[in-house]
Amino acid sequence: MARPSKSSRAIRPGRPLILITPSTQAQGAEFDDHSISLSLRYSEAVIQAGGVPWVLPPTADVEVVRDAIGRADGVLLSGGDDISPEVHRPGAPDAVRRLSGTPDVPRDVFELLVLQQLFAQPRPLLAVCRGHQLINVALGGTLHLDLATERPSEVPHNACDRKDEAVHPVAVDPRSILAKITRRRSLQVNSTHHQGIDQLAPELRPVAVSPDGLVEATELAEGAEGFLPWFISVQFHPERLAPRHAEQRRLLKAFVEACIARK
Repeated sequence: MARPSKSSRAIRPGRPLILITPSTQAQGAEFDDHSISLSLRYSEAVIQAGGVPWVLPPTADVEVVRDAIGRADGVLLSGGDDISPEVHRPGAPDAVRRLSGTPDVPRDVFELLVLQQLFAQPRPLLAVCRGHQLINVALGGTLHLDLATERPSEVPHNACDRKDEAVHPVAVDPRSILAKITRRRSLQVNSTHHQGIDQLAPELRPVAVSPDGLVEATELAEGAEGFLPWFISVQFHPERLAPRHAEQRRLLKAFVEACIARK
């Protein structure tokens, strides 16, 4: 039998393990139990970009989350339900608070714990939609509870019937990592949210804004760059746009490549 060539015997790094946080739902498909829920678009996008997706169910067990972050090469915070107003705006008027969706407090606790452990064991982080809002909250920022009420605009932010389509542009800071990755100063994005960033956390800087000025992407602010080895948050859903938009594929690929570099 022929011996393997040197090239075939060369050590190659395995695909990076990407921890993805899911949503929950009251009833699942098997026994109507409280279950996790995650669009397959996330795992498909990670696989296409060269990673291995790992969906970690919500837990408040600190040791489990610490161990999970220690094993992961990167973290992807997914989209989903509204963050509980109790977490970031407990003093908001009742009329506005009622416009928030049904809170999933266990998920809020879990994902804040994921971020706490991620800051202690730095890994690349891509935060999508709800994730974009959550890291702002975790670092001391606030959210608009309902854009239509608190920040009326002609921009179609809540176009859930067109979740796979680009519905409005965002202007990208040409000095940003996002601009270098996508090779664009403007991106066409989908938009499926009714909440958004109000006060930006001091550790973050805006790197993309919609025509009405809403923050659509963030990176680490000057002086906080060492906080994480790689970080971008986006209000839109690149995993849904990637099949038809090369710049969104480049964003996902850059995230996975950062995870490979850490690995």
